[in-house]
Amino acid sequence: MLRSFVKTMKALSDPSRVKILKMLEGGEMCVCELREALGLAQPTVSKHLKVLEEAGLVASRKEGLWVNYRLAAENRYGEFMLASLHGWLGDDPEIQATLAKLPAIDRHALCGGATARPPAGKS
Repeated sequence: MLRSFVKTMKALSDPSRVKILKMLEGGEMCVCELREALGLAQPTVSKHLKVLEEAGLVASRKEGLWVNYRLAAENRYGEFMLASLHGWLGDDPEIQATLAKLPAIDRHALCGGATARPPAGKS
C-alpha cells in the first residue's frame, strides 16, 4: 500500500504530468497530440506517460497508427487523486493555456496518415 501511495504522489509531482492528466480529462489522446500541446519532445512525453502508467493513473490501448492514453485509476490513491484533480486547477493560467491548444491539434496532420505534413523547416 505504501509503495502504491508513493508512486501515485511521485507521478503527480511533475507539472507536465499534471497537465497530461488534465488534458486526458477530455478524453483519449495519443503521444503526438500530447507532445504538441506540451511543446515537449516525444521521448520526454513518453517517459511522463510511463511514470503515469506505472502509478496506475493512465492506461493505453493501440488503435491503428496510434497508442491512445486515457485516465484509469488502478488503485484507491489514484482514484482519489484523479477525482480530486478534476476539481482542481481549472483556473490556473498554465493549465488553461495548455487546454486552449487542444481544439487546434489534428492527430492526422501530426503523426501520420495521408494528410500528414512534414514538421516546420523539413521537406
